[in-house]
Parts: sequence; C-alpha cells; structure tokens
Amino acid sequence: MAVSKIQLGQLWRLDETGDHWLVTKSYSEAFSSYAVLRKVGGGEADIRRVKIERASDGVRLPGFTFTQESETF
Repeated sequence: MAVSKIQLGQLWRLDETGDHWLVTKSYSEAFSSYAVLRKVGGGEADIRRVKIERASDGVRLPGFTFTQESETF
C-alpha cells in the first residue's frame, strides 16, 4: 500500500509475520531513501532498515502494509 509520505510514528505491518513495526527515522543516502523501523513490543535487536520505494501513487515500504486508517497527523 502506498502513502503520500513516510512519517515518524507511522505503524506498518510486516506481511510475512503480521507483526507491527513503528517508523522511528527516515533519511536519504545518495539517490535512495530509507526508513528505520522498530518492532512494537520488541527488544533492541528488533530494528530494520527498509528502502523506501517510490510509486506513481506515493511511496511504500516493500514487504510492509500501512495499518493506520488516516495519513493526517
């Protein structure tokens, strides 16, 4: 699912396990953008860096589904 913008505090569900992950940081390196996600209820080792994909309808995190109903904060 694509959203208009990846923002801190957004919740995403990992498609393969159904676990929820929180966006804690987003940043750019050269020509790519990344999001850092932390598993909700997880420990220090439950952190992932995911490359943000751009699409015609917005941006998305591959392997994750946006779980919040509203994009407005």
